[in-house]
Amino acid sequence: MQQLVAKAGELVIATDADREGEMIAREIIDLCGYRGPIQRLWLSALNDASIRKALGALKPSAETLPLYFSALARSRADWLIGMNLSRLFTLLGRQAGYTGVLSVGRVQTPTLKLVVDRDREIARFVSVPYWTVDVLLVHAGQSFTARWMPSEGSTDAADRCLQQPVAQQAADRLRAVRDAQVVSVETERVREAPPLPFDLGTLQEVCSRQIGLEVQETLDIAQALYETHKATTYPRSDSGYLPESMLAEVPAVLDALLATDPSLRPLIGQLDCNQRSRAWNDGKVTAHHGIIPTLEPANLSAMHAKELAVYRLIRAHYLAQFLPHHEFDRTVVQLACGGQSLVAVGKHIAVIGWRQVLATPEPEAADGVEAQRSQVLPPLASGLRCGVEQVELEALKTLPSKPYTQGELVKAMKGVAKLVDDPRLKQKLKETTGIGTEATRASTITGLLDRGYLLRKGRAIRASDAAFTLIDAVPAAIADPGMTAIWEQALDMIEAGQMTLDTFIAKQSAWVAQLVQEHRAATLSIPLPPSPPCPQCGTQMHQRAGRNGALVHYAHLKDRNLPKSAQLHTADGSCLWLHEMGFPQSHVLPQNALDLQYRGCALLHAVPRNNDFLGLCVGKVGAAVRHKTVIGINESHFGVSLCHDRVIVHLG
Repeated sequence: MQQLVAKAGELVIATDADREGEMIAREIIDLCGYRGPIQRLWLSALNDASIRKALGALKPSAETLPLYFSALARSRADWLIGMNLSRLFTLLGRQAGYTGVLSVGRVQTPTLKLVVDRDREIARFVSVPYWTVDVLLVHAGQSFTARWMPSEGSTDAADRCLQQPVAQQAADRLRAVRDAQVVSVETERVREAPPLPFDLGTLQEVCSRQIGLEVQETLDIAQALYETHKATTYPRSDSGYLPESMLAEVPAVLDALLATDPSLRPLIGQLDCNQRSRAWNDGKVTAHHGIIPTLEPANLSAMHAKELAVYRLIRAHYLAQFLPHHEFDRTVVQLACGGQSLVAVGKHIAVIGWRQVLATPEPEAADGVEAQRSQVLPPLASGLRCGVEQVELEALKTLPSKPYTQGELVKAMKGVAKLVDDPRLKQKLKETTGIGTEATRASTITGLLDRGYLLRKGRAIRASDAAFTLIDAVPAAIADPGMTAIWEQALDMIEAGQMTLDTFIAKQSAWVAQLVQEHRAATLSIPLPPSPPCPQCGTQMHQRAGRNGALVHYAHLKDRNLPKSAQLHTADGSCLWLHEMGFPQSHVLPQNALDLQYRGCALLHAVPRNNDFLGLCVGKVGAAVRHKTVIGINESHFGVSLCHDRVIVHLG
């Protein structure tokens, strides 16, 4: 690329039409040292007509340069927060005996707080008992279910009966009568538009719920469908909308789908290619449009099962745009029975529409409400009587929110605006689609899992003890999603030329320095895994990860008086003893030095100087010895620490 740029007399930036795309191009240009004229290609649709139109309307370089400064400001400020606060809290964690890294970031920390808050909500939840009464009725030979409606004074805000005697009395009265009378019948026609084509976040959410995929796995599959199979368009999109110019390509896309899968012929025959759904909207297309099938036929046999499942979801959302609305009649029936009020809700599908390619599973409810709402009612009218076949009193309990799955966490990151009270910040988060981006949310969640902040529990993810400690300790502003909105407002000012990059970074630097100063004396309390006491002195030892397995060691070598002897502990229980100035004769050399050989694979040679073991060297048996004069070396299989006049050896 440097060679090509060196030959160029003019450059056209054609990266993504957004802040990050601008930064990628500008940094490459800066690296190559190019100083010639630059123009900017600005487009989001990659069909021929859109590309030709954009090429005929190139923007001057200066018009989009502020986008680069905005992206650079975001990148540098993220680095300032991550580098300084991660180091601060990692060191505070070390003082508490935690040997892992306590990473802090503008996006990852609010994301972690979402899970911590949900887990605490679940832990604090107190289940409340309530009672329902369902009545099985029959009319014209068709059975249906109605639910008893308790009177005011015995219910909570969700109209659940909290008093068992009241529910029992109602059930007894309902059982004592033979029929119920219809009081009113109300029916409304409901029209549901098809869902939009997928953006990446929605695809990850749906694949997590329906297929059980992790968010990174979904991204990897979507990338493979795009790069390897050429079956779908660019996956890292934050918009489910499509450019209006791509309407002209619909017949070609449908032809490619039919060539890919001939079994689609009956369905494609029902499509209306001239139908324009809400998905076609230039005003809502961002740097990328929704994920849809490409113009080229794909080879389904080359896809593995998960790839095929994701491809079919993407394909179904595209085909749904050319099918009629899903229409159904929702009927609500009020009944009177034994002095009690009953309500029955029914659903009758009038037009299947797009549901024939995209059947959405109905959400489950613990008390069977959803099942009742989807039942088919017989023809009913006011004044009709229905026979009572069965009355069922059921004792239930309120349930806490469910733990996040990875897909639901992505959804929460996108919809985090609802957790912010300030109306201006709330609106900004809505405009920027929450915290993180489509390209980074998967890596953010994966990073939290890899660092041990989040733990997998089946499909759910839960917060670890370290996560709870960190969220309680970090500055509240860092864990607040509103901080992203404040940043976005400042970045908008940079794009508009109302604030300079240097001013923004100076303010961020001062703020981060203030946070470090305020929290440098904090004390963390992190539950640590159990480890055995030292058999010599009884002091509790700490476990850490070594190069060849787990090992334990003294927690604070510099802050304690070690016993006359210290022990090298290994995961399998084997050990070596070091005695102060009185080593076993087999290990004492004429030069008053110490040699240790462990399993014949490593040699430690420690020479006393001025009553301290300062001359250290580590090497393979039979190999040349490399001399060291530092404390705390970590080579081969040993790590060495010095405390007072004793050498402490750790196998790692």
